[in-house]
Amino acid sequence: MAVAFYDKFSSDISNLLIFDDEFNVTIEVGQAPNNQVFKAHSIILSSRCPYFKNKLHTMTYNEYNFKTIKRNDISVEVFDIIIRYIYNGAITLKSVKTSVMFDLLITSNEFGLEELVKYVQTFLAENNNSWIHLNFFYACQISFKDNNFEDLKKFCTNVITRQPAIIFDADKFITLPESILVYILRLDDLQLDEGNVWDYVIKWGIAQISNLTPNPEQWTDENFLTMKNTLKNCLPLVRYFSIAGDDVFKKVRPYRKILDVTLWEDLTKKFMAPSDVITSTILPPRNILHKDNSSTSSTIFVPGQHFTSISQPIITQPSTTNNTPISRSVFWFRTIYSGMRPYILVQNPLYWSETHDFGFEPIEFEQL
Repeated sequence: MAVAFYDKFSSDISNLLIFDDEFNVTIEVGQAPNNQVFKAHSIILSSRCPYFKNKLHTMTYNEYNFKTIKRNDISVEVFDIIIRYIYNGAITLKSVKTSVMFDLLITSNEFGLEELVKYVQTFLAENNNSWIHLNFFYACQISFKDNNFEDLKKFCTNVITRQPAIIFDADKFITLPESILVYILRLDDLQLDEGNVWDYVIKWGIAQISNLTPNPEQWTDENFLTMKNTLKNCLPLVRYFSIAGDDVFKKVRPYRKILDVTLWEDLTKKFMAPSDVITSTILPPRNILHKDNSSTSSTIFVPGQHFTSISQPIITQPSTTNNTPISRSVFWFRTIYSGMRPYILVQNPLYWSETHDFGFEPIEFEQL
């Protein structure tokens, strides 16, 4: 039976990086004056990293029998993590800044280090939730850059569905790539009123057209046609028949020229002649968490963003158990952990989000 001594093996390989015995590759990274040269071994680089395997295969040795690679677009900190991973298969991200981790994710993906790409995404989602919320627009765009970022993309999607304001009310919303907007509009669980969905689609469309006034009453037929073409991939994804009548009149009607004639007629029929046949495609309504008669709107603070409404039960008096009064502070504490449990990130309310669950079981108010 074979006995594996992986720890000693890993240590010996790591020492090659430390003492750079018989190296034959130099890798210069970073920008001067903070650039740094790493000494490495082609056999290890090629064996452990697809990028280096392909790169080194196309290079020839210089007169000193070295191959030199320059990557000034990669920081010293990021490459130091990667080269250590290549040599000893271990990394530590505890003291690494979150922004650096995103750079590490991008570079690891370019280098074909699938295991590292997977791990960094998991680490970000589990340990850097609040930073991602504070820098959500950036994190979201990164998550859509490559199919290998699927785990980060799922995390961002979950945040968007529950807290749509975090992306739609962002200052950079109008710069959102069309592909991401289309992806969001396809989400069945997007917790956003369809009338507001329409508003954001229009807002985004106007921003894509140079010198277009936001007032549709001043638009020419050519303006409407340009708008229709700009939104050709977004308009079919709006759930028109889920828009309230008031919103159809106030919000959609001014832009009806960008809609197909049949769709506008069918939308009008819905309210004026509901028994008539509708031929337009009717998309299913989004799975919105509806309020009931005992609910009112509460708010959750998303760092750096606007408030987002959710439904919470109305409770006017502290509950009691066995006729024993409960103090207001205890009542408030328990109310937070029962009614708002899915929306808590940490105990500090400045860092609340809707995506983290501490694992507490809901506490029924009558049990308090």
